[in-house]
Amino acid sequence: MTIVELRQYTLRPGARDTLIELFEREFVTGQEAVGITVGGRFRDLDDPDRFVWLRSFPDMDGRARALRAFYHGPVWQGHREAANATMLDSDDVLLLRGPGFSAPDGAGPVVATICHPVDADAFAGHFEQHLRPELADRTPPLAVHRTEHAENTFPALPVRTGEDVVLWFTTGDTAPLPDLSAYLKSAPQQLRLAPVPPRS
Repeated sequence: MTIVELRQYTLRPGARDTLIELFEREFVTGQEAVGITVGGRFRDLDDPDRFVWLRSFPDMDGRARALRAFYHGPVWQGHREAANATMLDSDDVLLLRGPGFSAPDGAGPVVATICHPVDADAFAGHFEQHLRPELADRTPPLAVHRTEHAENTFPALPVRTGEDVVLWFTTGDTAPLPDLSAYLKSAPQQLRLAPVPPRS
């Protein structure tokens, strides 16, 4: 398991494709060069001004080193004004522990299901014993993640705190979930996402 960030950016109207082009041209290889694993990048199908992506690190200390190297380095410094000009908010970030996720080739739409359990351990057990087998017949859950509660080792970039989540990805259209109200504080959130094709 690795340290994973699920990042959701709210962008200025009409700016998403501008950021994606810059991101794919400069920021994928720029982050990978300092040891960051860049995962899936997605257009939110229900919000034309939302960009969602993942990146991962071997551990929290490695995260701090890699983020310092990238954000103090030439790639970000050279393009940060153009990137920041597309953004209204970049602070919606879940810090997680899990395998990371990139959409399989040709997978089509992806759904990220985010749950806020009353008791994360109890829900994780319910998920493995009951929910995963039930979902496997329709939309097998992929890349299950849970909140990483370690202190943010790069405070220049905020992360969401004070919450516990369990989330997973599925491919294909959204499928109805069973009633999970006994285990969750609120209804599950499902993000419908379209993978950004790799830059050729």
